[in-house]
Amino acid sequence: MVDTSSYKVGIVLSLEDKSKSGGKPLKVCSVNIGGDPICVVTNAPNVRQSSRLVVAPIGSTIINDEGEEMEIKKTAVGGVMSEGMFCDSRMLGWGSGSSGIAAQVPDSFEVGSAPPTSKPGASPTASSESAIPAVEVKPLFEKKLTKEEKKKLAEERKAARKAAKEAKKAAESW
Repeated sequence: MVDTSSYKVGIVLSLEDKSKSGGKPLKVCSVNIGGDPICVVTNAPNVRQSSRLVVAPIGSTIINDEGEEMEIKKTAVGGVMSEGMFCDSRMLGWGSGSSGIAAQVPDSFEVGSAPPTSKPGASPTASSESAIPAVEVKPLFEKKLTKEEKKKLAEERKAARKAAKEAKKAAESW
């Protein structure tokens, strides 16, 4: 698990589309993470002006798609210097979420504060758990029975039918 203590909640102040024909659609964002705004270059499709997102600033460590730790450095992306990176749900250890989709947080999180440790709004409440009935899920393919197991099962069914038939006769004779 990577240390997310250096990550910050940021708000996108301005957004400039730097898409090139045939290349990835890049967005150059000015982001306030507390203090002076930083420039973040991204291709995340859900980034919009005034979005409240989780940012890994320079010096932070993230886990890349291969599962390796990587330190964020000031890097040129599409010819523009990027001073951080928007984090997706997997980088934050939230479990669910798509790779490459910037993790958004509610307005209740202050700009410059630490991001939430779990996905906001993802924890089920006790009332919603009790409203959903428990369902037993059967496997798609069941284990094949051996000849001996099949014979034993047939004998058990036969004995159960015989016992039920005798119980019915006994109930009728009363």
